[in-house]
Amino acid sequence: MATVTLGTVATTSLTALSWNPMNAIADQAAIAALIKGQANPSHPIEPGGFAQGRLWLPGRRGIILLKPGDYVGVDHNGWPIVVSNESIADGSSSWSHS
Repeated sequence: MATVTLGTVATTSLTALSWNPMNAIADQAAIAALIKGQANPSHPIEPGGFAQGRLWLPGRRGIILLKPGDYVGVDHNGWPIVVSNESIADGSSSWSHS
């Protein structure tokens, strides 16, 4: 499985995936299953909520188009966090991954 942990350099506690169009469908599904609506956190987002480089944010908050190398993490409440490839690759960044 290609999921990793993601967090600031102080902690790496988020399950995450580095987006790539060649990611296994199972890896994308693993992240999608963790993303929950904040109003109804017992249900994952609808099928297709994270696929083909698009991430639908819960609660009708919009769509994020991902670029290869962007990281999608999920916090303990099921909220998705996107860190751009440029931010995580910067040596002075506060982000790290395993």
